[in-house]
Amino acid sequence: MEVWILYGDDIESASDLAHEVRRFKAEAERMGVDLKVYNPAHFDLIVSEHTRDSIMIKGKPVKIPDVVYPYFNHHDHSYFSLAIVRQLERMGCLVYNTAETIETVRDKLHTHQVLCEKGITSPTTMLAKFPIDDDMMNMIEHTLGFPLIVKTLKGALGVGVFLIENAKSFRDQMDLIGQTSPDIQLIFQEFVEASKGRDLRLFVVDGEVIASMERRAKDGDFKANFSGGGSVHEFKPDQKAIDLSVATARVLNIEIGGIDLLFLKDGGYTICEANTFPGFKGLEKASGVNVPEKIFQSMERRLVVHQKNKKAAPTNLAVYRKKKAPMDIINDWATQAKRWFADRKVA
Repeated sequence: MEVWILYGDDIESASDLAHEVRRFKAEAERMGVDLKVYNPAHFDLIVSEHTRDSIMIKGKPVKIPDVVYPYFNHHDHSYFSLAIVRQLERMGCLVYNTAETIETVRDKLHTHQVLCEKGITSPTTMLAKFPIDDDMMNMIEHTLGFPLIVKTLKGALGVGVFLIENAKSFRDQMDLIGQTSPDIQLIFQEFVEASKGRDLRLFVVDGEVIASMERRAKDGDFKANFSGGGSVHEFKPDQKAIDLSVATARVLNIEIGGIDLLFLKDGGYTICEANTFPGFKGLEKASGVNVPEKIFQSMERRLVVHQKNKKAAPTNLAVYRKKKAPMDIINDWATQAKRWFADRKVA
């Protein structure tokens, strides 16, 4: 099995996720997986019906792999990077996660829109609109209350997340933001008091929770991110937490992802966020689970089904149309769609 990881930084650096990429390389060598790490910026994207089995990297054609895992850090969500992912999808690679999934999950409001549509519990969320006038303040106080959470629309590792304690502080800070950065994209979110300073991370791969941990904030902080100095602890999730995480991954079409849960005072959980590029340094420390090994094993299982479905699919649409009646084409496309969805349900 040949696997590409798309990662935009130096893996020997202290950059976000560099440790995890090094772990992938070490486990790939141990397991006999042919792993290569490529920077998306080194690709040249040329779209042609004549180029089906190779893609240009640093000006040279390179044969496409079996599996691709886009593993972008929080500042590498460029249009170009996503275009590379889309191209590899369309060339027949098994891609974890798709460009569409990446785009949905990186937008925190869109994520909550999808979750709410499917009836999955998450904190009440509101899109910011400047200036914040009296009517808006009344709506915020009535809908969200104080304290409340302010988040940038796109971000990771706890960066761009703030707790504002009261209406006066909120108004003062929003007035400043409205004057200096009126085009900034923010969301306001209900603060879940029962989960202050702690949360859960469940790591889901192909519909299965493979590892979990509880994260706890430093004294006085409300954010529990390990990357921000929080501590990690072993946590055995109950069935409610597992079911909620798996359902979230399913409706967002996340094949590899971290699902963050907040504690509720009644003993239940609500979804905080999802992440298609989850770090797992703290997770391996807390759980003892070999995360890259689990991921490679899942890729190998899924690849068998993917390759079988790919062989059954027609490759030349022009010839296909000449030989098929219209209803036959429609029926065959329906069959291919069923195979595509079945491929993504393999655990």
